[in-house]
Amino acid sequence: MAKVLGISPGYVNLLENNQRSLSVRLLMALADSYQVDWRDIVHDETSNLLAGLRNVIRDPMFSGSVPDLQELRAAIDHAPRLVQHFLGLYGIHRTTLERIMRQGEGGLPEGLLTTSGEAVIHDFFRDHSNYFHPLEVAAETMRAAFDCETDDIYGALKARLLNAHGIRVQRRATEEMTQALRVYERNEKVIHLSEALDHPNQVFQLAHVLCLVELQPLLDDLTADSGLTKGTSLARCHVELANYFAAACVMPYAAFLQTAEATAYDIDRISARFAVSFEQACHRLTTLQRPGAQGVPFFFLRVDKAGNVTKRFNSTSFHLAEYGGACPVWNIHMTFRSPGVIIPQFVELPDGARFFTINRTADRPAFNFQTQNHRLAVSLGCELQYAKRIGYASSYNFADERMFSPIGINCHLCPRQACSQRAHQPVFMELPLDTARRGNTRYES
Repeated sequence: MAKVLGISPGYVNLLENNQRSLSVRLLMALADSYQVDWRDIVHDETSNLLAGLRNVIRDPMFSGSVPDLQELRAAIDHAPRLVQHFLGLYGIHRTTLERIMRQGEGGLPEGLLTTSGEAVIHDFFRDHSNYFHPLEVAAETMRAAFDCETDDIYGALKARLLNAHGIRVQRRATEEMTQALRVYERNEKVIHLSEALDHPNQVFQLAHVLCLVELQPLLDDLTADSGLTKGTSLARCHVELANYFAAACVMPYAAFLQTAEATAYDIDRISARFAVSFEQACHRLTTLQRPGAQGVPFFFLRVDKAGNVTKRFNSTSFHLAEYGGACPVWNIHMTFRSPGVIIPQFVELPDGARFFTINRTADRPAFNFQTQNHRLAVSLGCELQYAKRIGYASSYNFADERMFSPIGINCHLCPRQACSQRAHQPVFMELPLDTARRGNTRYES
């Protein structure tokens, strides 16, 4: 091999042990000499594993010196099963802490140490970088078959459901829907849509059902190795994958990416172009991870007025999204004071990682006057290195250290000291307390 590639045997050994990187010349020589596709050579299935391992090591519970990037890569290369077991153990630890914090004082409930189905689904999407190529291809094929403009996609979906599957669509009064937004009666072959749904959400629901009707085998294949068993967790994962397909059908990948880049990720303009809601556009932006045609890698988080996370998707190293959005310093909570207004913010995590976020409210469908103001808040963010590609950040001076807001994971896990918004004592450390001095909070001086 060394002779064929024109290098020394020692250099081959270094390549085999991941001590050297493949140059373009060597990559081409390998492809030509051994008749292999260069994409297979450079495809790295350990990138998500490395990202997960780096996020875990940043947890405040690992005090003192932590392994550097080279050590983490070596662990993945030489002890991959040990790394998998370590990440699994940490996942159980994380779930245990979250459940203990929800339960408060008292005995431990049965099944406490079992990883929650929601956490498994979140990890499943993150392991795939929130990108599913088979669903993208299926969505592109279906949208091409419609051969219609954005304004006509609702009619095209209704026609496909009726002509190919005999499924009718009926709009129903909210009183008849028992507070459901969409009911699909398989035996009667009819989809009931609530009048509370606006046009973008009507389109989305029809595309969602069409995925479940036509692509169930594909959903089964995608989740075959997910670790999810039959039951609620598997059904929930299929629902999320059907949502993914619906977004891909309404917002085709190539056109959506081109619009996002051309508008500097102006979400209002993107929403208008594809006739979708602000939240739907944000969600779709997190999926632009196609190899060779990648957009800005975003995370997406949605919280209610109490700070509970109701939806999260992540294609970044922003580990706050895994724990919850309960830090009051983060402006996602401030959006409720200014509904419909985008609030940009630069944030810094305790480990020094910096991100740019945009935060805004998103209204829920109103069934009647009692369900008005069922408002949620969404946040879309990216690593600081990508912020210059986003129009919302163009007016800021990135060199100004004062614009970065120090936020934490949440109070139970945040190691920050002298935070005036602290509401709980950290789980893994004791904050300094001096009876002769009163600090910003009662937890430290």
